[in-house]
Amino acid sequence: MTRIILPAGTTDTALVDGISAAGAAPELMAHTPSADVEILEFGAPARSPVTPVSPNGCPTPAAVTRAVREVVGFDVTVVDAGLAKPTSSPTVDLGVAPGTDIRESTAVPDAAAIFDRAHGYGASLPAGETELVIGETIPGGTTTALGVLTALGEPTTVSSSLPENPVERKRRVVSESLAASDLEPGDCASDPFAAIRAVGDPVQPTVAGVAAGALESGADVTLAGGTQMVAVAAVLRHVGIDAALEIATTSFVAAEQGPRLREACAELDCDLTVTDPGFDDHGRAHVAMERYCAGEAKEGVAMGGALSLVPPGEMAAVREQFELVCARLGIDADGEGFGDPSQMETGGGDGS
Repeated sequence: MTRIILPAGTTDTALVDGISAAGAAPELMAHTPSADVEILEFGAPARSPVTPVSPNGCPTPAAVTRAVREVVGFDVTVVDAGLAKPTSSPTVDLGVAPGTDIRESTAVPDAAAIFDRAHGYGASLPAGETELVIGETIPGGTTTALGVLTALGEPTTVSSSLPENPVERKRRVVSESLAASDLEPGDCASDPFAAIRAVGDPVQPTVAGVAAGALESGADVTLAGGTQMVAVAAVLRHVGIDAALEIATTSFVAAEQGPRLREACAELDCDLTVTDPGFDDHGRAHVAMERYCAGEAKEGVAMGGALSLVPPGEMAAVREQFELVCARLGIDADGEGFGDPSQMETGGGDGS
């Protein structure tokens, strides 16, 4: 059976005004990854005091990934990659701390050590597990992805969980952050850990390390996500990992990025798989599907990778199950009655 490995973490970069949908309630945002992993593991938040749903009724991508799990079935391992708040989900603890604001001089001081520990974990996975899908959940992750891609001198296309991508604001943050670390674009091409250390987040070296260890052990690895996984793939290539690598994402990210995403994957010698869940073809209206089609969330919590596992003819069953998961999260089809807005928080989508 395929295993999804989900590193989950936080970075203070997500608190920068206007770059993340998760910023709608900053005091709750740090709970979002912890809630995401509980939804994936249990079907609803458990210990976490938030339900990751936007004010418009768009649930975290964890709800989609959970729906796929209930239809298809796959194993899940959550890796604590810098969680700021506790979760009741079992986690693999690699001793990773939350990331700081990339506008400080150092964002992830032990980036290389995190990679090494994650590499050891990836290399130690059971020999029978030859198909691994590695996702992520971290608010603020596309801004740090932009930072790392810029520091590496790679193409700098990034997605957003917001309908209108605030990419220019993200670029200004990255420019300020590189200056704070006395770096110019491309300065870290020969040292990807320096890029993460300066302008990255702790999920990046965790995902890269697990992937590198698993690849070296002979596993097939799919990076489940959008432009954040392009940054991870770039780190792997700059580290010297030349094994076959696939990125699996959603049609929502692909539509936003256009040919830029496929070009970036080709530049990094990565296969690209794009899966459409068919939300716009669903037989009845549902606010959650409508908000995804409008450009909210788009990706995250291994959503694209999970959707790529759905057998032909089973996507309608996934959509039906997604409605049931939404109902457990308190989201009615018409968007009414999805709980106390003070306890809502946008999930860790690809542009968070």
